[in-house]
Amino acid sequence: MIPAVPLQATLTLTFVALLLLFLAIVTVWQMVEIVDATEKRALTVFGEYRKLLEPGIHFIPPFVSATHRFDMRTQTLDVPRQEAITRDNSPVTADAVVYIKVMDAKKAFLEVDDYKRAVSNLAQTTLRAVLGDMELDDTLSRREQINNKIRKELDEPTDEWGIRVESVEVREVNPSQDVQRAMEQQTSAERKRRAMILEAQGERRSAVEKAEGDKQSNIIRAQGEKQSQILEAQGDAVSTVLRAKSAESMGERAVIERGMETLESIGQGESTTFVLPQELTSLMGRYGKHLTGSDVKLDEGQLDSLEFDDETRQMLGLDNIDELIGQIDEEADLDVEEMEQEAQAIKEGEDVGTIQDPDEVITGMSDEFESEEEREDLETETETN
Repeated sequence: MIPAVPLQATLTLTFVALLLLFLAIVTVWQMVEIVDATEKRALTVFGEYRKLLEPGIHFIPPFVSATHRFDMRTQTLDVPRQEAITRDNSPVTADAVVYIKVMDAKKAFLEVDDYKRAVSNLAQTTLRAVLGDMELDDTLSRREQINNKIRKELDEPTDEWGIRVESVEVREVNPSQDVQRAMEQQTSAERKRRAMILEAQGERRSAVEKAEGDKQSNIIRAQGEKQSQILEAQGDAVSTVLRAKSAESMGERAVIERGMETLESIGQGESTTFVLPQELTSLMGRYGKHLTGSDVKLDEGQLDSLEFDDETRQMLGLDNIDELIGQIDEEADLDVEEMEQEAQAIKEGEDVGTIQDPDEVITGMSDEFESEEEREDLETETETN
């Protein structure tokens, strides 16, 4: 017969078994270390650095080991807003973002207490120092230069910590409120100055264009008036030639007709006695015979027209009357209305390609006047000879 086990002993054995099971589970838990793919861990045993644990499963001594996690990805550190005084004594505030990456986890573990806080504090002091070495205008306009300077200043100390500074970006650089108001006033004044300059240049350009248009218009109008005067003078010349030609064709007949008109006025008087020159009576007889075919015997022949001598005919242009009339007709074809329209178009600023340059027109008129003067001098000399 087996003796019964006391209840107290059974409870004790159960507790010991549970305790051993718990210790086994905890021991296994402490021995297994799982490292993620984005990190590395530094292993210490009894406070002594042993090695870096790469991504994967690792077995380490339980209860006496410790691991320190390091993220191997690029990390972002916000640099708090800093106040600085520029080289020209202007207060500014600025903040930045620093992008870092752990290159050597052993150095980051052994050389620096907290590499993130260390890099942040170093970036703050460097940002203030860089802004203090620059003018206010440079801090506002040369953002890339500030970034490069801060990164260069951070490279040397962070290399000793196993940290690489990949990039530094200054987000905002703000001057004080007083400086901002002064800058706004300066900007407003500059814009007003530019607006006034542009307006003045526009008015000047408009005045130049208007003056040029008026100048061209006056030149065209002067050309038209000149052409009109030429046509009028040529018309007067042709009229004179025609009257001279008519007088040439009339000859003695005009004299007789004038005499007949005189006799008519004499006959209307109260006197009954009239004295007529012999020449008039002779001319009247010849004229009557010519008109009526009278058989009055006169020694003189039929009435003849007077002829101009060669010099007078050449001076009056009687031989070239048809050519002169043709030239006047050609000149009369000039479209004066079209010239006025071109002048108005130039005055309004439109381009008219047929307008001559004023200097060329003046030069041509001067040459024409000189040619006319030379021709008149030559004719005078010819007549004198």
